[in-house]
Amino acid sequence: MELTTVWFILIAVLWVGYFTLEGFDFGVGMLLPILGRTDTERRVLINTIGPVWDGNEVWLLVAGGATFAAFPEWYATLFSGFFLPLLLILVALIVRGLAFEYRAKRDDDAWRRNWDLAIIVGSFVPALLWGVAFANILRGVPIDSEMEYVGGFFNLLTPYALLGGAMTLLLFLTHGAMFVALKTDGEIRVRARSLAVRLGLGAAVAAVAFLGWTQVKTGTVASAVAFVVAALALVGGLLAVTRVREGWAFLGTFVAIAAGVAGLFLGLFPDVMPTSLADGVTLTTTNAAATGYTLKIMTVTAVIFTPLVLAYQAWSYWVFRKRIAVHHIPTAQAVVSAQS
Repeated sequence: MELTTVWFILIAVLWVGYFTLEGFDFGVGMLLPILGRTDTERRVLINTIGPVWDGNEVWLLVAGGATFAAFPEWYATLFSGFFLPLLLILVALIVRGLAFEYRAKRDDDAWRRNWDLAIIVGSFVPALLWGVAFANILRGVPIDSEMEYVGGFFNLLTPYALLGGAMTLLLFLTHGAMFVALKTDGEIRVRARSLAVRLGLGAAVAAVAFLGWTQVKTGTVASAVAFVVAALALVGGLLAVTRVREGWAFLGTFVAIAAGVAGLFLGLFPDVMPTSLADGVTLTTTNAAATGYTLKIMTVTAVIFTPLVLAYQAWSYWVFRKRIAVHHIPTAQAVVSAQS
């Protein structure tokens, strides 16, 4: 197998990891005002993802870095053409990260409400725009003969792209509700199970519409198999949550998102960014790739460090595996007594 193909697969795996892991904490962030009816309940929700959200974002950083190093032409065209939506995603992620860190810095209701809003919006914007961005990569965008994007921002807002955004938004909401049901106890757990079913039905409709449209446009036999696996996993997850099997339910949405993203990359290969212009140049794993020597160095580095990163992240999830409930959250009076 050529190293360009190997790195296309590795980048696909990184995006699968990012969407399956960051996807549920985007969902938890967006569900903050719905599942968290009191400040204590909102603290429970935030604590479910508190130990892992920043580790989940590492997958995005590595995916971006790997694209820059392995396929510099792809990186350059993507980030110049999609500058505004990617900037909005970046700002949302920064504000969201600040909200997690600063929300508890002051004992003031207005202060916490403002940061809660930052978490909600900072989770909503990437959940929507990542779907829009990937849909545009799949359908093709105006790339000229110099491998430069020549369209504008509104070229990206097609019905197909907006459907892709709706799909990722609803899938992440469902995934987040499943995670809350898995990680909490008491009333929040009950609410999360009920909400996961309703959200899952909407996600299923959006996913069938978008993935079916994608299969017709650019699909292959391999992508069709992946999309069928995604559909079966989502249905299985919804059935499991109705039977109070939260672990299997979360696994269902996890596999659904992973298989769906894998199917998108299978349908895209060997292209990495198709052009919609008759006289344009489609970026492929061949013409967008770095030199062979660069890819060799990257491969050796990945072989050494990837197992270490995976082991550390798996260990962190294992350490923070227990459920959280309202009675685990100390009251303000208890905190003051402990400090005095």
